[in-house]
Amino acid sequence: MYDVVIIGGGPGGYAAAIRAAQLGGKTALIEAASLGGTCVNRGCIPSKIWLRAAYLYTMTKRAGDFGIILSLSGLNLNKIVERKNGVASEIRMGMKSLLANYGIEHINGRAVIRNSKEIDVDGKKIEARIIIIATGSSPDVTGAPGIDMAVSVDQLFDLAKLPKSALILGAGSNEIEAANMLAVFGVKVHLVADGARILPLEDHDISQRMSQALRQQGVEVITRHNIMSLSKRETGYSIVLAGPKERSLDVDMVIVGKRKPNTEGLGLKNIGVVLNDDGGIKVNDSLETSVRGIYAIGDVTGGWMLSHAASSMGVTASENAMGGNKTYPSHLVSRGLWTIPQVGAVGLSEEEAEKKGYDVKTGEFPYAINGLAMGHGLTEGSVKVVSDAKDGDLLGVHIVGENATELIGEAVLAMQFECSVDELAHSIRVHPSCSETLVDAARDSDGWALYLPKT
Repeated sequence: MYDVVIIGGGPGGYAAAIRAAQLGGKTALIEAASLGGTCVNRGCIPSKIWLRAAYLYTMTKRAGDFGIILSLSGLNLNKIVERKNGVASEIRMGMKSLLANYGIEHINGRAVIRNSKEIDVDGKKIEARIIIIATGSSPDVTGAPGIDMAVSVDQLFDLAKLPKSALILGAGSNEIEAANMLAVFGVKVHLVADGARILPLEDHDISQRMSQALRQQGVEVITRHNIMSLSKRETGYSIVLAGPKERSLDVDMVIVGKRKPNTEGLGLKNIGVVLNDDGGIKVNDSLETSVRGIYAIGDVTGGWMLSHAASSMGVTASENAMGGNKTYPSHLVSRGLWTIPQVGAVGLSEEEAEKKGYDVKTGEFPYAINGLAMGHGLTEGSVKVVSDAKDGDLLGVHIVGENATELIGEAVLAMQFECSVDELAHSIRVHPSCSETLVDAARDSDGWALYLPKT
């Protein structure tokens, strides 16, 4: 019998397997397809390579501002795909090697859970003291008439030719990154959201700034609309949008970024595992499901569906599986977009904090007057700090701007160690750097911003 068996070899399952082995557990990892899951093969890594290409494409166009005369002769999509495949392959090989290094048995096959101690893998019985479900998520191309003809965001990263126009349905991080990437490469993008704003789960200021950035890149942001009908044309699609005002569009490609937890075929209903309203597996603060001895981590639990959340959940689940009593700090899960400009966020938005009854205080500092951002010509964005006016507790940090995905790590650490806004305001950063904006925003929250006009 194994101490811990993990179902799913993506970032969450991989981290869980290694942590369990580090703690002395006899461990097995079951994966039906390729190691790395969506993140390595179709999501995080591929998208960041494409977005890096979009960033370099943009910066090349701006090189003249620094006296560098360059000309763009074209875009080789095959080269981007080749790099994407090469990097993913290297990561998979590294994962396989490290599993072997830790003595973790890698089992290729499809798992069905028979009970809390037994798994069937393609007819082979495997016994485990603890089971961790880490099966991830998959594209959900449903929810609108004819939408089954659309492609998922995952499929974009194998394109050999760009469409001239595209409609992207949805307003989450996957859709926003896709819209930014395609627009930079010259595709006419129509971004359709059924709600009042894009990135509806983020702070309103992030939504507003990213809407403005996308529009400046040529993206048409269409809110409060959804697809009423979608039909195939000889060279594309005809779409009718329902909303405050009915609209018709003809595009070459329709793209969907929505995802759903991979819970089908695992035998969950038969053993009594309870699901959330969004279809994800319901877990407690220790990441255990409704069935004792079975844990679930990552995208399969629904929610934000983020690779780094899955990895950190894997650590907590395995530590608990090996006798620990850890609580997963879900409030410290940061979010990031590798768009132009980038986005980074953690904690409560201003609106969420108010709904929870906090006496909310905010501070903000724009990139437009940060010395490094000015020098680099990257002045889009700002840092916003949300805090509790009563005791100065840091409740959330929301960044739009250069290096936001790196800077948000500072905010996570500050919140993890319960740093007050006053302590953050009195901390020291290298000058010139974008990190100074976080300190300046904290000072603004405390009412003594040094580099903003007094109010």
